[in-house]
Amino acid sequence: MGLFDSIRGEFIDIVEWTDDSRDTIVWRFPRHDNEIKMGARLVVRESQTAVFVNEGRIADVFQPGTYTLETQNLPLLSTLKGWKYGFNSPFKAEVYFVTTRQFTDLKWGTQNPVIVRDPEFGMVRLRAFGAFAARVVDPAALLRELAGTDPQFRTEEVQEYLRQLIVSKLGTALATSGVPMLDLATRQDALGVKLAGVLTEELTPVGIAVPKFIIENISLPPEVEEAIDTRSRMGIAGNLDQYTQFQAADALGAGARTPGSGVGEGMGLGLGMAAGQRMAAGLAPQSPGPAPAAAPAPAAGPPPLPAQEQWFVGVNGAQQGPYDSAGLSALVSEGTLTRATLIWREGMAGWLPADQVPDAGRLFGAVPPPLPPQA
Repeated sequence: MGLFDSIRGEFIDIVEWTDDSRDTIVWRFPRHDNEIKMGARLVVRESQTAVFVNEGRIADVFQPGTYTLETQNLPLLSTLKGWKYGFNSPFKAEVYFVTTRQFTDLKWGTQNPVIVRDPEFGMVRLRAFGAFAARVVDPAALLRELAGTDPQFRTEEVQEYLRQLIVSKLGTALATSGVPMLDLATRQDALGVKLAGVLTEELTPVGIAVPKFIIENISLPPEVEEAIDTRSRMGIAGNLDQYTQFQAADALGAGARTPGSGVGEGMGLGLGMAAGQRMAAGLAPQSPGPAPAAAPAPAAGPPPLPAQEQWFVGVNGAQQGPYDSAGLSALVSEGTLTRATLIWREGMAGWLPADQVPDAGRLFGAVPPPLPPQA
């Protein structure tokens, strides 16, 4: 074997990459000053692409498969290199393997709350967190825009950039969704799909897509959550008086379980007094309700009749009556009441014959005077 053959034997024959990590996006094939000889094999596995870079310019991009590096497979690289030493001579070129599988272990979260306007609660501050998947869809654009000449470009180098982009788009998505805050939990999937599309469009120039975006939780400030919990408890309690009694009893129970609080010793006395007060309140007559509205005044009419006089008559030694004036007239017509019959009414000192009482004497008519003597 000649010297030239021994030197050519040190040239690289197989160019490949077996990824033993879970976070490497771009890996540069190490040459160690060895050239790739013409006719070497290039092995590109599934979920990989191989990018050849010559003198800072992208020459070719190879999809999954096995290739023999010859001039017909590298037309652009052949033009760039010029092949000054013949088509069978070795060449030097940088080979970058780019992972095109999905990276699913990427997390995101809002360091500062996002302020949105809610139709029910007004302005509220929301925090959210979740996960997303990213994949490379344009290896050449990724190398030009992000990876550059980095020999091992990892997800941690781009994750913060993606997180900031996500947070900037999240506020807009929440503000323009028109979904009330209390209904966000039912719309998280729809918001995730919307944000995945927005982020993919935004990342197109750098060759990255976001096929999956997951919102795990959207949370409110603690004080707002406490107010919502209070409103929920009030709705469940229904009767506020009973709810207050329940809270008081619960507080007494908690105090009794606290050593040295003094509540346990006085709780029995307090409960007994409270029970007595409730029993007394239950036995006490209920206070009348509000007075009924006054009846409307009757329509105007004649005044009531005056009280009728009440007469008493003595007939055959027995008292009869009372009679009014009409009743006395009837007695006169019957003959029961004569001029000599005794009568009485209120205001008289005693019984008198009827003809001696002016009001009753008129019932008998005038008595004609005696006739004059005849001549």
